[in-house]
Amino acid sequence: MSQTQVKPVCVVSSQFVSPYPIDMLNGKKLLTLSDGNFGVTDINGNLMFKVRGKLLSFHGKRLLVDVVGNRIVTFQKKLIGGRKRWQCFRGDSTDPRDHVFTAKQSSRTQFKTSLDVFLASNRRQDVADFKVKGNWFERRCAVYAGETTTIIAEMNKKQTVESIAFGIDTYTITVYPNVDHAFIVALMAILNEINDDKSDDDEK
Repeated sequence: MSQTQVKPVCVVSSQFVSPYPIDMLNGKKLLTLSDGNFGVTDINGNLMFKVRGKLLSFHGKRLLVDVVGNRIVTFQKKLIGGRKRWQCFRGDSTDPRDHVFTAKQSSRTQFKTSLDVFLASNRRQDVADFKVKGNWFERRCAVYAGETTTIIAEMNKKQTVESIAFGIDTYTITVYPNVDHAFIVALMAILNEINDDKSDDDEK
């Protein structure tokens, strides 16, 4: 697997593209967040993003906001042909003109995670612009540039005192240089959604 990233990856906005690696922590159901399912902090614990969850969602919508509440992207879940897909839009819009990307679940195995991600400009969707592969049960996955072996971000499960004491899933997200970290956080939010769906199915 390669970790070489040549040209910048800007999907949501250039303001989220850094020339340096970005390390973040994601904790599902953070106890301090009353309006979201999970938040994303930097390695010092400062809140960077949060996802407004099911209580504020309609028609399967989720909203990614920054620390002061600015609406970054909205993603909406749909079931088409027996496969789940998520469409992502700028701000709180669901207008096709604000479409950013579509993520399709390409594998339905119990523990394997596989997403094909298509940018809005990729109308034919013959070849994915990005791929997410990994083992969600073990909380290990990586985001790849298209059909290549180039990794642009990784996620790994992290054992903390809070995760053990409160049953909170915590993991590190490493975004490589010149990669839009808001885009990566949006993908992680979709993975959380997939995991929640699997958990709900297991409880039925």
